[in-house]
Amino acid sequence: MKLIAFLAATLMVLPAPQARKAKKPAKPPVTPPAVQQQVVSVETENTSLILLIDGKGQVYTRHYGARIGQPGLYLEEALGEEDYNTCDGLAYPATGGRFVGEPALQVKYADGTHNTELYFTGVSSEERGGCSVTTLSLKDYVTELSVKLVFEAYLQEDIIVEHTEILNGGKQPLELLNYASSSLYVQADDYLLTHFWGAWAADMQMEHELLGHDLKVIESRRGTQATQGNNPSFLLSLGTREFSETAGEVIAGALAWSGNFRLSFERDNGGRLNILAGISPFASAYPLAAGASFTTPDMIYTWSGEGAGKASRNLHRWARKYSVYDGGEVNPTLLNSWEGAYFNFTTETLLRMMDDAAGMGLEMFVLDDGWFGNKFPRNGDNAGLGDWEVNTSKLPEGIDFLASYAHSKGLKFGIWIEPEMVNPRSELARNHPEWVVQSHGREVYQGRNQWVLDLSNPAVEDFVFGIFDRTMQLAPGIDYIKWDCNRVIQSFGSTYLGAQQDRFFVEYCQGLYNVMRRIREKYPRVLVQCCSSGGGRVDYGSLRYCNEIWTSDNTDARSRAFIQYGTSLIYPACVMGSHVSTVPNHQTGNVTPLKFRFDMACAGRLGMELQPKNLSADERALADRCIRSYKQYRDLVFTGDLYRLASPYDGKYYGLMYVSEDKSRAVVFTYCLDYEPRNVGGKTFRLQGLDPSRTYRVTEQNVDKSCWWGNGKRFTGDFLMGGAFNPRLPQIYSSAVFVLEAE
Repeated sequence: MKLIAFLAATLMVLPAPQARKAKKPAKPPVTPPAVQQQVVSVETENTSLILLIDGKGQVYTRHYGARIGQPGLYLEEALGEEDYNTCDGLAYPATGGRFVGEPALQVKYADGTHNTELYFTGVSSEERGGCSVTTLSLKDYVTELSVKLVFEAYLQEDIIVEHTEILNGGKQPLELLNYASSSLYVQADDYLLTHFWGAWAADMQMEHELLGHDLKVIESRRGTQATQGNNPSFLLSLGTREFSETAGEVIAGALAWSGNFRLSFERDNGGRLNILAGISPFASAYPLAAGASFTTPDMIYTWSGEGAGKASRNLHRWARKYSVYDGGEVNPTLLNSWEGAYFNFTTETLLRMMDDAAGMGLEMFVLDDGWFGNKFPRNGDNAGLGDWEVNTSKLPEGIDFLASYAHSKGLKFGIWIEPEMVNPRSELARNHPEWVVQSHGREVYQGRNQWVLDLSNPAVEDFVFGIFDRTMQLAPGIDYIKWDCNRVIQSFGSTYLGAQQDRFFVEYCQGLYNVMRRIREKYPRVLVQCCSSGGGRVDYGSLRYCNEIWTSDNTDARSRAFIQYGTSLIYPACVMGSHVSTVPNHQTGNVTPLKFRFDMACAGRLGMELQPKNLSADERALADRCIRSYKQYRDLVFTGDLYRLASPYDGKYYGLMYVSEDKSRAVVFTYCLDYEPRNVGGKTFRLQGLDPSRTYRVTEQNVDKSCWWGNGKRFTGDFLMGGAFNPRLPQIYSSAVFVLEAE
């Protein structure tokens, strides 16, 4: 009875149940209207990218490779039974619907949902700037999010460039969690991935990897120097487990972005491979307000049916014409002061270096680090960055005096800056601590004794542009700027962005590009080298504004064989700054002959980085001779087609050649990288790219006694390409350069 009384009392104090609200009838799901099936073919002279729109309006990639003469036949090919798990093959797969793979697009909406399903709404095409532009419009009918897939097809170069434009057409804000520039599906039995890893002084090291079933990711989260650990590029050999320069199908790709990037390769259980490329989503959820849009960086693709060599030549031809700033021009030879003087110089030191540069036939002198700072003088790397006034103790006569002297000697004049950085020991750091990249309340870590300035802040953009602008005003004759960037971003954050820190990495890179655009508007003719502790910013995004790159801080000629080979797979030789330095080499301690150093440097944009007065008389005579001969054939290096003849990764020899477009001239570079005791009859290099029916006179450069029996003689192109070219390179660091001229 007591228990019953207790329960009754408890029930009396419970709140009365509230009446349930009647449920509103569920809205029927939004379904897009049916569309007519059609094929869209994006074509170049030798390639086709074929997209199929099915009756539901979903867009699939059906082919990328050799040009298809009748793309409409894909309408007759059954799509096959749809896999209820994956929907593989979507041209731009989004998180949502039945797709469960790695998405090109992932969106978080205001209500917390992530589902997006994109359907075709239209296609358009136009001719623009030397290319054919095809735009596919897609839309999510529930959220009103729309996406444009934009394809630029460069007919003669066999290049297709893709980017996406994402528009929030809804009434609520959203966040972009993944926003790739492109998604490309390909089909083959095997996929051999060639990509690039690196570190300071070991840039663009090549690596081959056979892809299995699962996800392979190449990513940078460094913020700045984004390409020094990995490069946003690759080559993919299809249907083979071996890398070839001359045979087989190869797809090459490169992302035009200088910030954090992500390339992924996902092979599904059916064997199909999806390639995604774009900005890294790491800490970069990007907000889109209602009505706002976001445009991704360009992803550049080419296909070759003739191995990696043809893929590289496609990229190089396109880059020289459309991507590298003033890419068709030949840049001057130069002497850079860095390894010859470092921070320890006076006006007199620099004047005598200019005298020597002019005497050797070089065409420009570049004053590197150490010329600025007064309260905090730049006598080492621990002070002065940010205070860009001339150091009056070192250079009381000023920069104008140096530039004028250089010009009086027939030299152009260049100067070094590092405008994105600041030393804690500087007036700038004390006056504007809020401009430094930092996470509130945490230690601001140093790298190379410096901090990074926050280019997501428009005030910092103005300041960085002002550094370049004021530097150019130091003398009316500044012809060249070396733009450096010597550390990565750590413990990232921005006082300007407030609570929207996810925008930081994207807007830092966009801020950098804003500055470079302003520079090019005001200074269209100044030469700019993109240097980032060497090769930390080697990408097609930077090269839109820069004439060349500093390929690596490692100037050792043997190391450069590997660095320059890897770089050449994606980027043209005209952008590769390659310098002759002293021995023992300051990075590796290696000792190599001066001729070997020149022969290696002459395969790019030739420069020197040493103190000329330390050369012996014989070395000086050889330097003069090598520089003179380089000037006679350098147009081939800058504008010719590259053929790699032997890889330093495959043996003891390295060989390459450049051939003029009309096949009338060529220059061949050959090197021995290790001792070869069996090299009695010489090393055979099968030359490429010549006209087999024409006769070529072959002349070795910079020697009195040639290493090849055929020097000075005439041979048909088919003879030279048939395996008869066999110079003797009997010792480690033997090298030879040959010029071929058709008669």
